[in-house]
Amino acid sequence: MATAKKTALKNKRQFRVRKKVVGTPERPRLAVFRSNKHISVQVIDDSAGKTLAAASTYEAAMREGSGTVAAAKAVGAEVGQRAKAAGVTTVVFDRGGNRYAGRVAALADAAREAGLEF
Repeated sequence: MATAKKTALKNKRQFRVRKKVVGTPERPRLAVFRSNKHISVQVIDDSAGKTLAAASTYEAAMREGSGTVAAAKAVGAEVGQRAKAAGVTTVVFDRGGNRYAGRVAALADAAREAGLEF
């Protein structure tokens, strides 16, 4: 029962964020997915339905220490570089219902340092 309640609360947070946050061609959405083992992030243009850049600890180059804050920083830096290569400088942040702490905050800070503006 506790797991179902936690999942329901996370879904409520996710829908609350998603009804306000929409990616446009000028300002795409930086969407974060966090699991216990991995973290992945995409830069999405919702109007066209396309992913402009992505990075994840599922990739072989970033798999080492995948559930840590250091890995989240590496993913944030990588997505920042890939987004700039795709011509994206400003994004709107979609934390995916996760609290802005720990790995999610580390990813966001690393993306900011890589040159993305939130």
